[in-house]
Amino acid sequence: MLENKFKRGFTTEKLDTDTEPKVRKDADGHYINTLSENVKVYFDDYYQFLSSVYEKCRDDICEIDSKLSSTPRDHVETLSYLRARKIILQIVQRTARSFYTDGTNFGVVMTPWCFGTVVLEKVEIYRERLARGEVDDNNIPEYAYYVIRYIDEIYKSTLLDIFDFPTDAFKMRWQYSELLKRYSKVLSNITTSLNSVLTMIKNYGT
Repeated sequence: MLENKFKRGFTTEKLDTDTEPKVRKDADGHYINTLSENVKVYFDDYYQFLSSVYEKCRDDICEIDSKLSSTPRDHVETLSYLRARKIILQIVQRTARSFYTDGTNFGVVMTPWCFGTVVLEKVEIYRERLARGEVDDNNIPEYAYYVIRYIDEIYKSTLLDIFDFPTDAFKMRWQYSELLKRYSKVLSNITTSLNSVLTMIKNYGT
């Protein structure tokens, strides 16, 4: 349980192997072959990983808040760096909590590496939204350019540190993301072909 208030999404009751064919059990506990990678992941291990990530982010955010409150307002670079790091940590923490409490979608159960690349993409997407002015974030009240610049500089190293990954961990992205891109391209091609056929039929009718 996270902070004694957020419960595991897939409780023991929900991991009944008789009613849920995706769930299996051996001497080490309940596990699933993940939907994204088809890799064996034990539920207890996965929840422990999410708990560890969540708690690490919480502690780091508390430390950053303390530094922010004691940093002079004219130290723009320092403030921007701290705010950028806090934004990244908050995204990781929110994602860990969301996946921890989700008890309806087995797709949220994945390897740590897979989870890390999911968060990586979430940070990149959020960064783009910040740059376009689509997000009202209290962490960038006045120095948006500097904060975004620091996000660009530190987000990968920050995530590697949080997850304790090797430096080359993000050279390959989550394969599911690539599948989504390919699927989207296929749909786009199908739509284009259908539009061409409809146009030909319309022209033929006239």
